[in-house]
Amino acid sequence: MLEFKAIRKQIETLTSDIIKLSLCNHQHYPSITPSPGGFIDISFSSQGDLSIVLKNQPYKEIYTELDRTQSYNMKMIDGALIQMMYRFKDNILQNHRLAFFPSPYLDEFQNNPEIYEDDEIFADIIMKNIVIFPLRFDYVANDEIFRELDHPRSHLTLGQYMNCRIPVTAPLTPFAFIDFILRHFYNTAYRKYSVDLTVFPERFPDTIADAERGIIHLHLPL
Repeated sequence: MLEFKAIRKQIETLTSDIIKLSLCNHQHYPSITPSPGGFIDISFSSQGDLSIVLKNQPYKEIYTELDRTQSYNMKMIDGALIQMMYRFKDNILQNHRLAFFPSPYLDEFQNNPEIYEDDEIFADIIMKNIVIFPLRFDYVANDEIFRELDHPRSHLTLGQYMNCRIPVTAPLTPFAFIDFILRHFYNTAYRKYSVDLTVFPERFPDTIADAERGIIHLHLPL
């Protein structure tokens, strides 16, 4: 069973790894905070009002507010923000929120691609046809919130679409999330530096409902 201390350790280690690889230029190491009801929250030390993410606001305004309040674990070298938040009770995972907010301000990279095209850190963001969108992996253990097919326990939301909840077979560990982000959005750098990332093979148990296996879903490796 993955306990909260193991999750905090993963976030700490992966943050240090990404700093060493020069993929991140600002960071907040994870903090552990007791909450009412016996909950333990793992988040980042500088946390603004995260409700901005759920409001009907233009993406640039959401990103700018998260950046202004430093509401992230890591700010990548291209400006993308990474959030990793977990809640435990009695060392059992209750929910998580793992989010990636790419920077909407990529004009400098895309208007002057010749400056960056030889740098693997920027190679994946200099194309002008890139469409910037956030993504979020959520998990909730609460039976009152879970609704088979409509609100899977573990799911992926793309582009802030309110009813976009793509089922995922299990909650994600920090390593699974960071590996996903680097592999798909920083692939050039990932292929060069992935051997320097600390690997954590542990995973959470499957939580997907049988009916959700019958539709398109994301399968986490065993």
